[in-house]
Parts: sequence; structure tokens; C-alpha cells
Amino acid sequence: MDRRDPHEARRSRVPGRNGWWGVVNAHEWRARDAQEQVLLENGPRSGESIVFLHGGNTARWMWGGQVAGLPGRHLLTPDLPGYGERAGEDWPGTAAVTDDVARTIRSHGIDGRAHVVGLSLGGHVALHLLQRAPDVVRSCIVTGVAAGGLTPLERRVITPQLPLWRRRWYWTLQARLFFIPREDRARFVASGVAASDATNRRMFAEVASGTMPSGPFTYGGPLLVVAGQREPRSVRDAFALIGGALPQASTWIAPRMHHPWNAQDPGLFNRMVATFVDTGAWPAAEGGSAG
Repeated sequence: MDRRDPHEARRSRVPGRNGWWGVVNAHEWRARDAQEQVLLENGPRSGESIVFLHGGNTARWMWGGQVAGLPGRHLLTPDLPGYGERAGEDWPGTAAVTDDVARTIRSHGIDGRAHVVGLSLGGHVALHLLQRAPDVVRSCIVTGVAAGGLTPLERRVITPQLPLWRRRWYWTLQARLFFIPREDRARFVASGVAASDATNRRMFAEVASGTMPSGPFTYGGPLLVVAGQREPRSVRDAFALIGGALPQASTWIAPRMHHPWNAQDPGLFNRMVATFVDTGAWPAAEGGSAG
């Protein structure tokens, strides 16, 4: 079996560590080590699948804390096109990536369906999945998603930084600003510089403009929309936009959390996922109506 084929079913033999932002890079020993921790398929093939969709400039390794903290569950952690083992591909656009994820769920998810958890860029893709392929989604959690686009200030601050996204020193600085654990910073940096310039430009252009799908949704299942308390305003501003299109959405501000909070507090993140997957609700959330 070609271990670099992103669509080939794989199982993890050992629990993942709390490392989460790793990516295949020039240091092949680190990539091989990470590959043994977080694979496309993790855990026993029983119950209902959960698919985790990673953020931009990262890869599936960012879910190491979830693979380790949710034993006994069938977890899918694909690399999105343009990232991780697929960094050789350029970002093809949110719609094409969504269709790619839907194919992964149909081929690897138990009964061809999954609970969907998306963070940042993965959350943008998850919202499109609710519209383009609602049949594969059992429930959905999105966190850190500025679905309506970035604020003018955010664009002015971030746009000049795009040429720096291929620089290791830039991601070393970002690791500190994002409170990335010290033991995970090398993977975070390697992941940041792996994406191509074309991927960075195309992905950012979409996210900055807003990715909320136009047109109606037929998805009526559970939906939880989350923002870290210390995230940019644009994430919380998207609550009303998402709720207007999907009235069953409930919302929650995760106290004291920054953007990549699945590593900042993996215990809380994992409890949220497990509770929502098992019950269709998160007691701390607000709003929502029956679908």
C-alpha cells in the first residue's frame, strides 16, 4: 500500500500525542513519526465516524490531541488539498475541496456518513458540505469560522503578510502568538511553510471575501457554531449569518480560548465533540431551533 495516498484507508496503531500541527516536510524523520500518530483512519471501525477538518497552513496532524483523547471512536483526519501529504497540489477552491471531503466520507465513513468537526479553514469547508452533500453529515461543529469574510482591518493587517507565509521565522513568531505548546512548534512551523504560494493566495482570497454558501440549505441536523473568546471579531460576527441560513444552529463562546483551541484545551474540546456527537447538543450553547 502506498502510504502517501491520501485516500487509502489507514489505521493508527498507537494513540497520538498532544502534538497537532505537524506536516510532511524536509525533516523526513519527523514526518514519518507524525504519520504513525495521526492517520487518515484512526480507532476501531465501529459506531459512527467523526471527520476532523484541519485549518489553513496546517495538516491532519493538528488533531493529535483528539485522536489521543477520543479512544474507541472511528476518526477520519484527511489532509485537505494543498496541505500535508497533499502540499504538492494547489488549493482548488472551497467547492472542489468540499467534494473531495464528501468522497472521503462516502468511501471511509461508517455507512458513508460522519459527524463533521471543522476548525478555521476546515470549518469553511464544513459549511459548504452542509449545502453540497448534506446526506453525508450526521451532525456538524464549526469553530473559528469568519463565514462573512474578514473585517477591513483584518485584511489590511494580513494581506501584506502573505509573502511571508513561506518563511520559517514568520511561523516561529506566530507559534508564540497562538500559544502553540513548545513541543509542537517545530511541526507548526514546518506546516506553515509547506503550502505553495498559489495555495496561500487562493485560499486567503476566498476566506477574506467570505465563504458562506449562497442559496438554500436542506441540511436539518444538529449544528454548533463556536468562537474562542479571544478570537478576532469577524468569527463572532458570523454567528448571525450562519444562523440565518441554518436556524437550528446553536452558538457558544469558548471561554479564554484563542483560535487553535483544540490544542490549547484539548480536554474541553474533546468533551464538546463527544457530547455533541452523542446527544446533538452542547449544554453551554445558546439558540438554535428544531431542524
